Amino acid sequence: MGSNRRYADAVDRRMDDRILQGIAGKGALQSLTVAELRLDERPLTVDPRPRRKVKAWVRFGDTPARVDAIAARWTPDAVGIVFAIDDVEHRCWVWVGAVDERG
Repeated sequence: MGSNRRYADAVDRRMDDRILQGIAGKGALQSLTVAELRLDERPLTVDPRPRRKVKAWVRFGDTPARVDAIAARWTPDAVGIVFAIDDVEHRCWVWVGAVDERG
């Protein structure tokens, strides 16, 4: 029997959201420290209307998760991202290598 991909995509998204909610409950969202960011030494770009969609690896406690996010600011080494889980907005800094552009 065939399947309807339109509904399957919606179900997949809901399952991904539930998994992410469970991971977020395992610990605090980790972010780069002030010493790691070196904002007093490195140039900082802030997008006044962030809209650049990215995929980024974040950590809740010791558990990694890949999230859909918006790149709101960046330095040559790090990206400040914004993402939502269950309608709760989260913000953190991650290394630039943890971020992939979405096509």
